[in-house]
Amino acid sequence: MTIDEQLAYLTKGAEETIRVEELRAKLERSANSGKPLRVKAGFDPTAPDIHLGHTVLIRKLKHFQDLGHTVIFLIGDFTGLIGDPSGRNVTRPPMTPEEVAANAETYKTQVFKILDPEKTVIDFNSRWLSKLSSLDWITLCSRYTVARLLERDDFSKRMKEQRPIAIHELLYPLSQGYDSVALEADVELGGTDQKFNLLVGRTLQHEYGQEPQVIMTMPILEGLDGVQKMSKSLGNYVGINEAPAEMFGKLMSISDEMMWRYYLLLTDMTPVEIEDLKDEVQSGAQHPLEVKKALAGRVVADFHGDDAAARARADFEAQFRDRGLPSVLASQQYPLSAPRKLFRVLTDVGLCESNSEAQRKMKEGAVYVGAGDSAQPEWQKISDPKWEVNPQRHPMTLLRVGRQVLHVVFVPET
Repeated sequence: MTIDEQLAYLTKGAEETIRVEELRAKLERSANSGKPLRVKAGFDPTAPDIHLGHTVLIRKLKHFQDLGHTVIFLIGDFTGLIGDPSGRNVTRPPMTPEEVAANAETYKTQVFKILDPEKTVIDFNSRWLSKLSSLDWITLCSRYTVARLLERDDFSKRMKEQRPIAIHELLYPLSQGYDSVALEADVELGGTDQKFNLLVGRTLQHEYGQEPQVIMTMPILEGLDGVQKMSKSLGNYVGINEAPAEMFGKLMSISDEMMWRYYLLLTDMTPVEIEDLKDEVQSGAQHPLEVKKALAGRVVADFHGDDAAARARADFEAQFRDRGLPSVLASQQYPLSAPRKLFRVLTDVGLCESNSEAQRKMKEGAVYVGAGDSAQPEWQKISDPKWEVNPQRHPMTLLRVGRQVLHVVFVPET
């Protein structure tokens, strides 16, 4: 690729690049010297699973990797103990070292579903942050002012609302910024909510006599609801370790309009190709449902392979177009002798993580009970949280939450 082509490839889907001319100069210098750029993105292991929202950044790392640059997947096992205050109006509850370490282990395996393990540097910021002496921390703090820290939206809002800001929260952007100093990063990637932290990295590199990094912010991917950012706590996420059929079905639930944003941020299709596809849908040459299936297939194939994606698509079409069931249907016995609230059953059999989630899913219209011919069941939407399952009337039943389907056989309680 020419430098212009590289810039177009690398900035595709990015919200902002500070500064593009600096990135051009770094790419030209790299091409002339043969020395690859050092490109980092940090992830605090605050949850055990990586979801598609995280992969927007990881995919951009892969783009730099495709061009031969050194990619550093930085696990914030030290900063994770502080807790990122980005987007928070209250202090984040601290995590234990054990929780951080357990989550970090899962990240190490999941990231290689996208990145090339032979060309990826996995690092932990405890390697340098935990070794800073008291004098080192004082020196680091002297390189930045309190006034500039309080300019940050999260902090300024809390000051105006007279909400407390703990001292350790002020150390978070300094710690993340120092990561770039320790790694001598040429480029740092982050979500749009990380812009302040990334700029701190640029400032600290200058203070420590290094060339400031280029920062590239990527959009925050909205979740399946199309409104709030993808988050496991909000239940609007797609985990990259989820079963192919579950991933496929969840992706089919997004709106037609949100589909184009997912195409832009979760695939390697160029903006021109996406616009051409959008024109075909608008002209009636392609049906949006088929285009959405193609998107779901692409994403599932990225994490599970082409064969798994094809099976997931076939199962989806059989289940929801032909009203059939997946080719592999899980079955579970459930001890029950008297009627019980459906939301409790959904939690007990693992279709929902908690009773509150089950009730929320019911109110959202995502819960169905199937009866009749198991090959062609009659689905009944259940939206009333008071609805009860009666084992005498239905000793066997099909339960569906979203795209998850489970065959439940009720047996007498002992």
